[in-house]
Amino acid sequence: MKALYFDGSLTLGERPMPQPQPGEALIRMRMAGICNTDIEITRGYMGFTGILGHEFVGEVVECDDPGWLGKRVVGEINLGCGECDYCRQNLQRHCPNRTVLGIFNKDGAMAEFLTLPVDNLYEIPASVPDREAVFTEPLAAACEIAEQLHLPPGLPTLVIGDGKLGLLIVQVLKQFGCDVTLLGRHSEKLALAESLSIRTTASADDLPAQAFDLVVEATGAPKAFETAIAKTRPRGRLVLKSTYAGGIQTDLAPLVIHEIELIGSRCGPFRPALRLLAEKRVEVMRMIHAEFPLSDGLAAFEAAQKTGVLKVLIRNDESNR
Repeated sequence: MKALYFDGSLTLGERPMPQPQPGEALIRMRMAGICNTDIEITRGYMGFTGILGHEFVGEVVECDDPGWLGKRVVGEINLGCGECDYCRQNLQRHCPNRTVLGIFNKDGAMAEFLTLPVDNLYEIPASVPDREAVFTEPLAAACEIAEQLHLPPGLPTLVIGDGKLGLLIVQVLKQFGCDVTLLGRHSEKLALAESLSIRTTASADDLPAQAFDLVVEATGAPKAFETAIAKTRPRGRLVLKSTYAGGIQTDLAPLVIHEIELIGSRCGPFRPALRLLAEKRVEVMRMIHAEFPLSDGLAAFEAAQKTGVLKVLIRNDESNR
């Protein structure tokens, strides 16, 4: 099968067909999304070797359970061992023996076919087209903040980063009634947020220091962590969404001095994300900047790394979904 494979360099070529194990489904990829994590992997993050891709929409073509055949699905990306304390608490994303689709020891979705356990699958509502459903995984990551924290209406909130994830996060937080400000660098992305009634600014200097009860850092840029600390009020909460291929060096003393609670936040719940998409409560279509067939996957990655580009999609064939 055709696949985008990374082993120190990114190549497009033929790879062996995946073979589903008992309890797994063979899934034909219909559409996949390129995210910042995929780009960071090509720069060395996680030391991953294999087929990239963890944001996808697929169709089940082979499965022990015939009820899944032909279903249009998205899937949780963490595969736990099923036996440890974390898995028994339904926290497979923290299983010490987990694999992660397209990120750690598990071939991903930027291929004609992939496999996942049926326990990881969610059927996509008929009202959600592929181009919207492909946002389920990153939208779930945005929803995770609401799983981790109580978000009272009117909560002074700053989101740093006007990229794909940042734009999803501000929309989710607004659903909970947070008083959200988006700090970004790209006029066209900030304009998109403003059209959704999100307050925006392009300059951190325009924002008062220590003014926000909740700050979410979602830039992927190490320097922004310092800004996030500076804008969080004493005893406030700082949610870190960024992953950095090279790590960061910064002064952590303000976290101690101001008793700031630092919260790591990664993957999230798929059901709330699918509900938001089905109810048309988040805007994702305007975040799509380009779409490529899998055969042009290398060009898709080049496009995804251009300044100002939001979501780039890869489809399995030439058909429109």
